[in-house]
Amino acid sequence: MAGPSPSPFRGPRLGRALVHLFAPAPPAEVLIEDAAEVKARYRYWQRRILISTIIGYATFYFVRKNLSVAMPGLGQDLGISKVDLGLFLTLHGLLYGVSKFANGFLADRSNARTFMAAGLLLSAVINLFFGLSSTVLALGVLWMLNGWVQGMGFPPCARLMAHWFPPKQLATHYSIWNTSHSIGAGLVVVVCGYLAVYGWRWCFFVPAALAMLCAVFLLVSLRDTPPSLGLPEVEGTVRAPVAKDFSSLLLRQVFANPYVWLLALASFFVYVVRYAVLDWGPTLLTETKHLKLTHSSWMVAGFEVAGVAGMLLSGWLTDRVFGGRGARLCVISMALAGLSVLLFWKLPDSSVGLSTLLLCLTGFFIYGPQALVGVIVTNLATKRVAATAIGFTSIFSYASTLVSGWGLGWLVQHHGWSAALGGLVIAAALSMLMFALAWTAKPHGYEAEPADDDSRLQDARPAVSAGRRR
Repeated sequence: MAGPSPSPFRGPRLGRALVHLFAPAPPAEVLIEDAAEVKARYRYWQRRILISTIIGYATFYFVRKNLSVAMPGLGQDLGISKVDLGLFLTLHGLLYGVSKFANGFLADRSNARTFMAAGLLLSAVINLFFGLSSTVLALGVLWMLNGWVQGMGFPPCARLMAHWFPPKQLATHYSIWNTSHSIGAGLVVVVCGYLAVYGWRWCFFVPAALAMLCAVFLLVSLRDTPPSLGLPEVEGTVRAPVAKDFSSLLLRQVFANPYVWLLALASFFVYVVRYAVLDWGPTLLTETKHLKLTHSSWMVAGFEVAGVAGMLLSGWLTDRVFGGRGARLCVISMALAGLSVLLFWKLPDSSVGLSTLLLCLTGFFIYGPQALVGVIVTNLATKRVAATAIGFTSIFSYASTLVSGWGLGWLVQHHGWSAALGGLVIAAALSMLMFALAWTAKPHGYEAEPADDDSRLQDARPAVSAGRRR
């Protein structure tokens, strides 16, 4: 077995302390020999890693998506136009996408525990300064910086999921983890909907304090990889193909893989629809339905809650029905998501109840593809470059804010909400087309493992021990 990846944090400028802080956790001595006990320990840590990363990544949303609820009050208080607010979202999203890719490369070769906690702490500090600022320039620069440090949240989670869960179960567990998106986004719009009553600045102060507490929680609860705890490598990846070096593996499994490019383009359009609802939903509903901000926030939260159900079902269907071919399920999901947006658009005078239902259906169908893109590219790229591969698709995902942020703000400012909703229907159709072109994509890169869980662990142990003796 190959040893831990070398740390990218080398060099005299950063100092030995920083190198030690972010270096991958070294393999620990194997102390447990009984296969049943190893299995029990594995299950304990899988549950702990899964729950901790769900809580941690949901908290990242508290210091990222709080802006969408603060925007109506912030714009009115400081006289900032929708175009400028949309520009905030776009610049933030563009930097976030680039950051996820850059930090994906680092996270694949770093300690996920300290990497994730550091990103959350930095985002909390930036939110505090944002809440204290009043000029467009200061707010814009701070939100751009926040976009960059927010990119430190997802890559360590991708590393942890790929290292702790076997490929054949990844879609199910990844979809469970992916509920963190909806949990965080749904809770923050509700919490900030009430905080905004006391002033938009509280939408940044309170979430920042919660994020600081959660950063401490992550340091206590997370661990890096199974070998760092004296456990064998996760089943199904012990004999994963090993390239001569990290860069050649990246080229073959990510950049030269046409399916990864198709999935990246599909993700671009998925995120146009998703972020349009998430970022502009409260403003859309207050201006078109004339609802109170607290009521609008609950409707957007409903979009997120429905998304949880959608992604859980999608993960289960991908593993159990579609045999890991997630792109096929995504074609169906995006067709239904586009239909839901079309009905929302063409029924502008519908009741609040029907509007809420259509918004929830959009969330139900959009979050399956949003979660499955990461699953598909992880199984295509293998665990060694999982965070980098997802980071690459994330560049496209968050480049979508050119459309969902500044583009949508400009469209609404000059042509109204009807034109914007029509654009979202087109985005859903284009995403469906990209997924259709990836119809034949399937999981690969892992050799078959024995059927019995206990035998897998027993078979893996000599490989781990031998690797340490070398």
